[in-house]
Amino acid sequence: MTVFQSYPLYSIILAPLAGFVILFLFSSRLREKAAAAYLACLTSFVSFVFSIFAFLEIAGGKGGKILLQDLFTWFSILGFDIKFSLIMDNLSALMAVIVSGVSFLIHIYSLGYMGKDKDRTRFFSYLNLFVFFMLVLVLASNPLFMFVGWEGVGLCSYLLIGFWYENIENAAAGKKAFITNRIGDAFFIVGLLILASFAASKGGSLEFLWMKENIPSIAAGDTAVLSALSLAAVLMFLGATGKSAQFPLYVWLPDAMAGPTPVSALIHAATMVTAGIYMVSRMFFLYQLSPLAMEIILYTASFTSILAAIIACLQSDIKKILAYSTISQLGYMFLGAGSGIYQAAMFHLVTHAFFKALLFLAAGSVIHALGGVQDIFKMGGLRDKIKYTFLLTAAGWLAICGLPPFSGFYSKDFIIETVWMSGHKWVWAISVFTAALTAYYMTRMFKIAFFGKTGEAAAHAHESPVSMLWPMTALAFLSAFSGLFSANFFSFLSLESVHEHIPFMIAKAPLIAALLGLAAGFYLTREKISSYWENKLPLLRKIIAGKFYLDEIYEFMVLKPLDFFSQKIVFSLIDRKVIDSFMVEGPALFFNGFGNIARKAQNGDLSFYALVLVLTAALAAAYAIRAVL
Repeated sequence: MTVFQSYPLYSIILAPLAGFVILFLFSSRLREKAAAAYLACLTSFVSFVFSIFAFLEIAGGKGGKILLQDLFTWFSILGFDIKFSLIMDNLSALMAVIVSGVSFLIHIYSLGYMGKDKDRTRFFSYLNLFVFFMLVLVLASNPLFMFVGWEGVGLCSYLLIGFWYENIENAAAGKKAFITNRIGDAFFIVGLLILASFAASKGGSLEFLWMKENIPSIAAGDTAVLSALSLAAVLMFLGATGKSAQFPLYVWLPDAMAGPTPVSALIHAATMVTAGIYMVSRMFFLYQLSPLAMEIILYTASFTSILAAIIACLQSDIKKILAYSTISQLGYMFLGAGSGIYQAAMFHLVTHAFFKALLFLAAGSVIHALGGVQDIFKMGGLRDKIKYTFLLTAAGWLAICGLPPFSGFYSKDFIIETVWMSGHKWVWAISVFTAALTAYYMTRMFKIAFFGKTGEAAAHAHESPVSMLWPMTALAFLSAFSGLFSANFFSFLSLESVHEHIPFMIAKAPLIAALLGLAAGFYLTREKISSYWENKLPLLRKIIAGKFYLDEIYEFMVLKPLDFFSQKIVFSLIDRKVIDSFMVEGPALFFNGFGNIARKAQNGDLSFYALVLVLTAALAAAYAIRAVL
């Protein structure tokens, strides 16, 4: 491993930051000008170009080349320095290219989608800031600096999900995303503190390079150390369940569809939700030491993936179908990591970035064509109305269904095989069934929107502008063929061994499941068949369509008790009575009353003053006599 100091990695993150600063400072002057949007696209492109240069520098090196740049020392604590420094190895190089590249395509798409929005300058400034913070997260050389990006993407998600804040529901969705992620972040901070304490006790550092090289050897055979590190790993994963939308903190992601569609594509494909996957992969040296943490990841991911897939089967909002799909696919990524091969998770992260960005942008193209309609049952017959969008959507549909030669076939099947090789047979069976469900609900969405009876909103549908179509075309190409380079991908991430000696039916089970799900998607959405099952299983349908009422359960079990505790205990009792009435107003009222009594002695009556003087002298004399006797 060779470390090259002072490589200018700052150029990757400064370009989108500069775009944000310029657009933010001069937003009033650029409000009505297209130059603002083009500037945001340019800075995103510049970041992508610098990422490519750095990637090629890494790829061209031998023996594990690492680029490092120290920006400045942030602060010193516990005997070591916390630095603002950037690092690029094979893992972060890959992520930097994906984040900047997909973000650039989404910026270009936004030129057409947000072209007539009155606040497009504000929109593009937030988009640049989002990319900046995600790149900070990816390139940070230590987990504390990573946490700056971690919190930054949370802030940007709040700003962009609630972008159209005039609608109270959109503002509420942004707040829900922000607060839900703060819950996960609290766990992350505690885990980070445990890790920092451990590093300090060993005279080490929080730099990823030091921890990766030293923690496994230090912890070997030390039960107490392993327990502490295991706790830190579990807590940090709980933080990842917020960012990467896993149970129980996934509930913010479907509501996040309130934001503009390019924001949905950015969150689901290149930023935010991939943060948790990247964090686990970056700190995989820590998770490998904790079988408990790996088990928790595996079972959480398995439950999340099938739960989200079941809910997606009966959704009608095209963006929410894709949102639940993302939750399920993120579950697959964590399955790969939990099974012991983080490279499998990263491979699916990359292919998912392509086809999920494509699907969201295609959904945005459909919504744009229909004047804002998102209900798939109001669409129908769109294959003849918007032919280019139809063909591009088909590429994303086949990729996520996992049909060869599309990319999802290679990455998702590899994860499922990884689960089998790990020995978790029930988890493997659930993952195969989830693959069938994925193919079903995506086929259902595709068929109803493009092949169904022409809906009321589809009569005047029109194709999207070229600025929206060509980014989708690039993503469609990547969705179709990126999976073919799986061997190169795994070699780049230092995974030499591949799955061997897997039984034929085990290896083909995910594909068979996908084909069955696809067939079911076409068959079960026929009007007579669909009506039959609606009448046959009304209760089950109601429960699934209601998302298992998990939001309502959370409201009843968490939100209402918290609201009661906040209002009746914290505010009414502690704040108003104990603090305000007793501790603040109480002394004031006491001294005010005492003053009202005492001031009566100052009444200006000389005879009263003489009486007081005589009585005082008498008391003093009595006290003196008593003291003498």
